[in-house]
Amino acid sequence: MENKTEFILKVFILSAILSAIIKYVCPYFNVPAASEIALLVVFLPSILLAIALWWRYQQQQNSVNR
Repeated sequence: MENKTEFILKVFILSAILSAIIKYVCPYFNVPAASEIALLVVFLPSILLAIALWWRYQQQQNSVNR
């Protein structure tokens, strides 16, 4: 990240695109109101991040042991 302004601009543009998708595309999906779906939506990002970090840790440990 040599150019911090470029990085911030990229994050801003990606956030704007994601916001537009959520606002204009997501209402077309009929998702039933259920507590299981709400729990899934809330916990899924944390679970995916935990899996990704665990996988990266495993790869790092394998490369150290070689």
